[in-house]
Amino acid sequence: MVVGMSRGKIIGAIRILRPINCLMMGFAVIVGAFIGASVFPVDRYIVNLALGFITASTLTGASMAINDYYDRDIDAINEPSRPIPSGLIKPMEGLALAIVLSLMGLISAALTNSLCLLLALLSWLISAAYSTFGKRTGLLGNFLVSACVSMPFIYGGAAIKGVIEPYTILFAALAFLANTGREVAKGIVDLEGDKIKGIRTLAQLYGSRKAAQSASAFFMLAVLLSPLPIVLGLASIWFLPPLVVADTGFIASSIRLIKNPVKENAKKIKNMVLIYMLMGLIAFMTGTIR
Repeated sequence: MVVGMSRGKIIGAIRILRPINCLMMGFAVIVGAFIGASVFPVDRYIVNLALGFITASTLTGASMAINDYYDRDIDAINEPSRPIPSGLIKPMEGLALAIVLSLMGLISAALTNSLCLLLALLSWLISAAYSTFGKRTGLLGNFLVSACVSMPFIYGGAAIKGVIEPYTILFAALAFLANTGREVAKGIVDLEGDKIKGIRTLAQLYGSRKAAQSASAFFMLAVLLSPLPIVLGLASIWFLPPLVVADTGFIASSIRLIKNPVKENAKKIKNMVLIYMLMGLIAFMTGTIR
């Protein structure tokens, strides 16, 4: 696909993948591996970790491209500068990119182990379900996205041990709650286009204020549960410093969103929450230091 592509198309192809999201999902697999092992097994599992990073990042990129393909009419209203509605990438080019990345991710998963292939397939099916029909269901669609976001933590443990460690599910649950809050807030940002296309987000059904309250509830639930890894002895004291930064950000974002539940503010908060989620990833990683 790269041969013969103009500079604009290359930029469009990169943008459609959301590189930061791809890197964060790849990083989450590494974090999941740290959580799943009492001693980080660099020498023994480095290949599996590399394959896991490739799987998570490529499948995330594929899901972004699939989502933009199906959302091109909505994005023409909500996000006209995105690669497909702006004309940088043709719809079929975005879909072809998604197919290539999907194959790369699934092959990497198959080379890791059978459980990883199963988890990768499940994640791909969930993301495809969201893009094709789940988005229109509102909160259920938010849950589908969050399931994909939380999967890498479980995947990382599976990549090095070949089994699902029960305690990785706790870390996945925290990511699930925080991302659901972000998705609900995103519904406030996309209210105009979602209304035209009949997307049943909480903001669409109950208004921006109720959606802001719901998003904040998910953020606060994640904050309330976030000390559990320390309480249960699953993380060291080094878990706390970056966690405090993340939790403070989530609390501040919740207050700001409830006070001013308008599109411009929700968009800023949606972007800032991504940074706080990254801090949460760092907390999970540092928490493995003994």
